[in-house]
Amino acid sequence: MASKNNKSKFPTAQTVLLIIAGLVALLTWFVPAGQYDRLSYNKETETFTRTHLTETITLVASQKTLNDLKVKIPLEKFTNGDLWKPISIPGTYLKLEPRPQGLLAFIKSPLLGILAVSDIILLVLIIGGLIGIVNSTGAFEAGISWLATVLKGKEYVLIILVTTLIAIGGTTFGLAEETIAFYPILIPVFLAARYDAIVALASIYIGSSMGTMASTVNPFSTIIASDAAGINWTVGINGRFVMLALGLLICITYIIWYAQKVKKDPTKSIIYSQKEEIDKMFGSIVSNDNSTKLTLRMRLILIVFVLCFIVMIYGVSKLDWWFLEMTSVFFVGALLIGFISRINERVFVDTFVKGATDLLGVAFIIGIARGVTILMEDGLISDTLLYYSSNLTNGMSKGFFINTMLYIYGGLSFFIPSSSGMAVLTMPIMSPLGDGVGVAREHIVNSYQYGMGLFAFINPTGLILASLAIVNIGYDKWLKFVTPLVIILLILTMTILTISVYL
Repeated sequence: MASKNNKSKFPTAQTVLLIIAGLVALLTWFVPAGQYDRLSYNKETETFTRTHLTETITLVASQKTLNDLKVKIPLEKFTNGDLWKPISIPGTYLKLEPRPQGLLAFIKSPLLGILAVSDIILLVLIIGGLIGIVNSTGAFEAGISWLATVLKGKEYVLIILVTTLIAIGGTTFGLAEETIAFYPILIPVFLAARYDAIVALASIYIGSSMGTMASTVNPFSTIIASDAAGINWTVGINGRFVMLALGLLICITYIIWYAQKVKKDPTKSIIYSQKEEIDKMFGSIVSNDNSTKLTLRMRLILIVFVLCFIVMIYGVSKLDWWFLEMTSVFFVGALLIGFISRINERVFVDTFVKGATDLLGVAFIIGIARGVTILMEDGLISDTLLYYSSNLTNGMSKGFFINTMLYIYGGLSFFIPSSSGMAVLTMPIMSPLGDGVGVAREHIVNSYQYGMGLFAFINPTGLILASLAIVNIGYDKWLKFVTPLVIILLILTMTILTISVYL
């Protein structure tokens, strides 16, 4: 019987990504290689640098240069630092000699991916160590016991608060990779409320995805994409607010509907077969034991822990912090909590290392996913896919055009999961296409956001597999849960886009 169950199990996240990497490597043997020229601004010399294959050409940084290159972007977008990544130059796509990625490239890709995202991996490991330290103090157990008592009969409030707050982070400063830190903390809270782990994952991941999908002031998508399209980022913001409000309402309603169903009958859970396994995984935290007192020391530990996230969010949104600074915050937090709880030095190190080890699998998944992108970059097929995608829209009506753009961006995000990378690579190519059919450029920006954001709900090269790995939930189980919601949001998105281009 056990053998039969093992055979029917869906592959692990690592295996899924390696399969995808293999397919991408295979694509490089069939998809023509090609590349657009790139344009970047050199702040030190106040000049443009045009990169053509391996050749670089220095150009005068002027509006005339941009006009000559058919780059319809104001010069100040480059000089004031809004566009800090190289952009694609329209009309410069050139077919190149094929660069197929063979077996050696496939083997090296996950390792190169791990090197490329070492900063993110370090953040994940340090967070794991911090969580291990806090767990050892009993503060989580006591805090969850207190929270379960406070929310008794109103557990649905937890879903509303978590999903809404994370969506706000997503829409304002692109809260995404950072949410990895929340799963080990919030999953026990949701389990204590008699929900399943899917509810916790959904509240965090869907909150982040919905927020970034309908980004309003997010510098890593809305602002950089608007700049690359040559428009002010405030143009089209009203439509994004409408999408955020309606989409978030739908997401919260859907999660609560599923959560209440599971609460009434645990056998309705999509992951009911894993209930014992997940309960055991978080059993040391979820006890519902009211005898666990939330002491003054435990309160202080939890305050320091929460402050780590507040400082991280402030630093990212206001101080231009990135992963090194965020990691430093959590590392200092772990040291402070170790000092407050008076943990023995040797015990502290052992506990910290064990906590980091618990998230090592998640770290590897992030690296393998980045390796898929590296295969495409080295195989020179990303720009080819962009070139042929842009040619699909010739002669379309407004409504058909904008919805085609939605699907194009959804498809491209599988190959280019970075929102800022997608913006600078595609927007100089895609935004002028709207001019030809009478669609304003802010609608192109919105279709980019909605297409990427909606596909992020299920994109295996994004963050979902790393998130699922934290509780060992299969990708197939997630698809079963989220597919109806994605269909509902797709209908909403297509409706809003279609109406917007005719207003």
